Amino acid sequence: MLKKWYSSGLRFECLSCGRCCRGAPGYVWCSFEEMERISSFLGVPLHHFIQNFSRLVRGGWSLKERLDGSCIFYDRESSKCMIYEVRPAQCVSFPFWPSNLVSREAWEELAKECPGINRGRLYSFEEIEKIAFGQPMAERL
Repeated sequence: MLKKWYSSGLRFECLSCGRCCRGAPGYVWCSFEEMERISSFLGVPLHHFIQNFSRLVRGGWSLKERLDGSCIFYDRESSKCMIYEVRPAQCVSFPFWPSNLVSREAWEELAKECPGINRGRLYSFEEIEKIAFGQPMAERL
C-alpha cells in the first residue's frame, strides 16, 4: 500500500472565521435527506426550503448563495452558520475534502485561506480517511 503524505496526521482547528462560508462562488451540495433535516430545523415545509434556499445544479442540489458568494445561511454579523447543528456533510467534513488532500501543496494552498489549517488538534490518518472518504483506507481495500 502506498503511504499517503498525511499518514502522520494533520492539524486543524476551526476558528469560526467564516472564510469557508463566504468568498468565491461555489457549491454546497445537499442530499435530499439533508434538505429534509435543514427544513425541519428551520420549521419550514420542504417545498419552501427547496424553492427559497436551494438550487438545482448539474443534477444535484446546492444551497443558494448571496451575490457576494457567501452561503445563504452564513450570518455576516456573528460570522456563524445559522444551520450549524444540521449543516450538510460537505460543511462538516471541511477541510478534509479529497481535493484538499491530493497533495501537501494543495493543503498548504488552502492554509493561505483558512487560518485553522496546521493548528489545533492533530487528526490521525484514520480520522482523516474516515472524514474524507467515509471509511479508513484499509476498509476500502
